[in-house]
Amino acid sequence: MRDQREAIVAVLRRGERVLVIKRGPQAARPGYWAPLSGKLEPGETQEEALVREVREEVGLDVSPLRKVWECPTDDGHFRLHWWTAESGTGEVVPDPGEVAEARWVTPGEFLAMEPVFDGDREFFERVLPEL
Repeated sequence: MRDQREAIVAVLRRGERVLVIKRGPQAARPGYWAPLSGKLEPGETQEEALVREVREEVGLDVSPLRKVWECPTDDGHFRLHWWTAESGTGEVVPDPGEVAEARWVTPGEFLAMEPVFDGDREFFERVLPEL
């Protein structure tokens, strides 16, 4: 198996809700509901990648808080580093290529959405309630 690449997942919360997106036509695996995520660029820290990806995909300025989990993607190509971040009160402005739709959802609402990735389901079921 080739080396795993590194990617971040942004867990943006407002109250009990988390920002999730429906992946747009230019994203890998379009149509899946998932938290914001993206690859680390060479020389970039996880925190820098988190700030950049969120800004690019939904136009929000965020402050990374802490890494809360990590897991491989279901295809094994990436190691995902899950970070919570403070999102402030800005308006979500989706990048139409990357994001077909964005919603602030409760964990229960997310778990009822289809399709979602197994790792995301595990995070919402097992990790998020402990945060």
